[in-house]
Amino acid sequence: MSRYVGAIDQGTTSSRFIVFDKHGNIVSVAQKEHKQIYPKPGWVEHDPLEILANTSEVIGAALARANLTASDLAAVGITNQRETTVLWDKATGKPLCNALVWMDTRTDQLVQRFTKDGGQDRFRAKTGLPLATYFSGLKLLWILENVEGARKKAEAGEALFGTIDAWLTWNLTGGANGGKHVTDVTNASRTMLIDLATCDWDDGMLKHFNIPRACLPKIVASSAVYGEMETAPLRGTKLAGMLGDQQAALVGQTCFAPGEAKNTYGTGSFLLMNTGTDPVQSKAGLLTTLAYQFGDEKPRYALEGAIAITGALVQWLRDNLKLFDVAPQIEPLARSVEDNGDVYIVPAFSGLYAPYWKDDARGVIAGLTRYATRAHLARAALESTAYQVRDVVEAMEADSGIKLAALKTDGGMVANELLMQFQADILAAPVVRPKMTETTALGAAYAAGLAVGYWQNVEDLRANWGVDKTWEPKMAEDVRARHYKSWKKAVQRSFAWVE
Repeated sequence: MSRYVGAIDQGTTSSRFIVFDKHGNIVSVAQKEHKQIYPKPGWVEHDPLEILANTSEVIGAALARANLTASDLAAVGITNQRETTVLWDKATGKPLCNALVWMDTRTDQLVQRFTKDGGQDRFRAKTGLPLATYFSGLKLLWILENVEGARKKAEAGEALFGTIDAWLTWNLTGGANGGKHVTDVTNASRTMLIDLATCDWDDGMLKHFNIPRACLPKIVASSAVYGEMETAPLRGTKLAGMLGDQQAALVGQTCFAPGEAKNTYGTGSFLLMNTGTDPVQSKAGLLTTLAYQFGDEKPRYALEGAIAITGALVQWLRDNLKLFDVAPQIEPLARSVEDNGDVYIVPAFSGLYAPYWKDDARGVIAGLTRYATRAHLARAALESTAYQVRDVVEAMEADSGIKLAALKTDGGMVANELLMQFQADILAAPVVRPKMTETTALGAAYAAGLAVGYWQNVEDLRANWGVDKTWEPKMAEDVRARHYKSWKKAVQRSFAWVE
């Protein structure tokens, strides 16, 4: 009997491989960052071959650290940065260009082209998504229109499209020698090319965007055996789970009942609420998306509030403004002042996502006086994350009719206790950090383990979940209202910056 399950966690800034035991504990982990490529303002790219090489490297390193081999793993799952778009040559396996990252805004002209005839929400009823630079279908169209030879190859089925899950799966299961070209329902739901009701590619959307069906992957369940790995050191291991990173965190947080929600604080932040077997159309600026599909069960849906920039704002203060040397230093710096000094940062570096969907917004720092210091900027940066989450929570409560009882959190920023307390304060609701905060990788492991019987059912997974710490709100209501009013004013200042 194989003792463990593995998860490839391919994120925006790094690739990791984590091995979990039956109780959801980490047995071994390895991680490697990849390069962020910025060819022009608003353009963000990754090298897919670098990501593939790093993924292979971290798999080997994590196994070696725990003295494990492929036979020790019952299955492996993949979770990935969603919407990041790759088009590659089927014969050679070489990408036709760098991957267009989810936060890349070069498709803004395409968004305007399609918005002219019917507005931003013209496809929302079918796809659950507004027209925005975020989603992968328009990124694929940009490649087809701007990379020489791409359309001809895609129409002939000689070039294959995928988000990072599909790119890794194809390569790990054989590549040009019979690799499986598949994507799961959660990643497919972020393309703007599927009908949410059928979970299949929609002929109407393909026609609207002029996308050839020949280049598209087969859509599969999030938990199923897709094939065996063909490359060392995992040759022969079943690849059996696939989830976009935020849906994976929802699974890792065991949010299996309608109304259960989680927020992941990463490069961006993403709040998802399980809405059960029926898609809920948002009237408050949220996304309707697939949550997961286990085997032959009915797919489950979610409402999602996607925030583009949260942890990335901390990186920007570190790398661009040189306010501190390493990210954890932001907390003591922010704690060195009592409050934000009336400074508010709206990090609309690539527009604003939920619930505003303003591609023309850009970042602002509001309320500056001679009193403000770098400590006030640090505090304002952390607080901007909490304000953006509140914006999304209010939209979610309006759409679902469900009042948030408590917020389950995960991701890198949950180690910041100042942020967690301020989040509870500004939400006026408890904020809960689980014992296992690596819930994204854990969700991919859970999906893979369920597919091969390593775990029997979702109750096995629920039994693994435990609370590390809970923050209760302490802020007076009048203070909360004043802060939030100022935040909303600052957000308004960021609109319509790009002509």
